[in-house]
Amino acid sequence: MAKYQNWIESEGILKIEGWARDGLTNEQIAGNMGISRETLNQWSKKYPDISDALKKGKEITDRKVENALLNKALGFTKTIRKAFKCKDVVYDNGKRISEKERIEYADEEVYIPPDTTAQIFWLKNRKPEQWRDKRDIEHSGEIGGVVIVDDIPKPDTG
Repeated sequence: MAKYQNWIESEGILKIEGWARDGLTNEQIAGNMGISRETLNQWSKKYPDISDALKKGKEITDRKVENALLNKALGFTKTIRKAFKCKDVVYDNGKRISEKERIEYADEEVYIPPDTTAQIFWLKNRKPEQWRDKRDIEHSGEIGGVVIVDDIPKPDTG
């Protein structure tokens, strides 16, 4: 059986999609498959199932990253599970006779404020005309009042 046949069956397609979803590059995926990146590119062109698995897996990861970036840009509330050390102390006539420690857990809601860097990144990519650092400005017509002089005598250095 040819090597590609293992990868166009459902189990192989599932692995490829999973690796893409985990954020692996095509080169890393090819390495996991035991082939070169060029071979993976050829197989992607020849076998739509492989191409679709790569696209689908990467799209899922891209969406997760986009959502995480958006949350970071806007701020969000998150529930965090915290551990607390508690002591049980037993006294008898004012004298400590035993002490036991235990760990208890409690959920706490924490507000993560908006992140300026995430906001800038989002805006520069989503609205580049308004937010990019470098703007292209076209000028038509003449610039009046400017005279370029290139015949200024050089000082005698001798």
